[in-house]
Amino acid sequence: MSTELDFHLDDLAPADADSEYAEQQFWSGDLTVLTEHHTAPHGSHSYVVAHDGSVTWGVPGEPQVAAIKVARDLSLNTFTMETAYHATVPFAQNWLIEHGCPPEQITEVGAGFSTPADDLTVRIEAQIRESGTRYEVIESQTSDYDPCEAWTLTRDSQAAQAPVRLFLEEGDSNAHTYTLREGTFPDEETALRWLDDRSTPLPQPPDHLGETAALRTRAALARSAGSSEIPKTAPGAHQSAAAVPVQRSVQGRLL
Repeated sequence: MSTELDFHLDDLAPADADSEYAEQQFWSGDLTVLTEHHTAPHGSHSYVVAHDGSVTWGVPGEPQVAAIKVARDLSLNTFTMETAYHATVPFAQNWLIEHGCPPEQITEVGAGFSTPADDLTVRIEAQIRESGTRYEVIESQTSDYDPCEAWTLTRDSQAAQAPVRLFLEEGDSNAHTYTLREGTFPDEETALRWLDDRSTPLPQPPDHLGETAALRTRAALARSAGSSEIPKTAPGAHQSAAAVPVQRSVQGRLL
C-alpha cells in the first residue's frame, strides 16, 4: 500500500456533476492513504480511507478522515466518486463497508502510523467498523493540538437505555499510540456538558468497565516493575508503527 493516492482517472470522465465536484475537491498532495482496497483484475472499484491535510488549515474541529469510493465504467470510460468525512478511521471504514467494500480488505491501517494502546481500543474499533447503520452520527470534533483527540457523538439505535454514545479517541504522541473509549449518556446535552467539564470519568457501557479496570491494573503493574511496555493489541489487529519522527497528528494517529 502506498501513502500517495492516484485514482487512475486520466482517461475517464465523471459520469455526473456530483462526481465531478468530488474529484475537484481533492489534491493528491493533501491526501495520505491510511488503508485502501482496489478490485481486480480490471480495477472497477476503489475504496480508500485517507487523511486530508488541507482540512487542518480550514475550520477548526472539522473531520479530517476522508472515505472515498470510486466506481469506474470501463465500457463508457466514465467514473462515479462518492465521499464522506469522519473524525476517526473506524467510522470511515464503516461507511466504505456500507458502500460495498469487503470488510476484511479495509481493516488494516498501514505501517508508519500510531497503533492502538490496548485491547479495548481494538475491540471498540471493530464494533464501530462492523456496526452497519447502528450509529447515527450527531456531531464530531477533531483537535490536532493539546489535547490531541477526536470524538464522535452518536445515537445508538440498539440501546434501550443511554442511547447517546460518545466515542473518544485520545493520542499519546510520546508512545505513538492512541486509546478509544465509548461513553454512554441519556441525551446529547449531558454528553456535551461532560465534554466541556470532564471532571468525572467517562461513563462507559457495563461490558467495558471490567476490561478498563483490568487494563489499569496491568498498567500499574508495568510501572511498578519499571517497564515502559504498552499493553499488546490483539494478534494481527494492527501493524507496528515505524520509528519515524512525528511531524503532525491525525486525530490521535501520528504521521
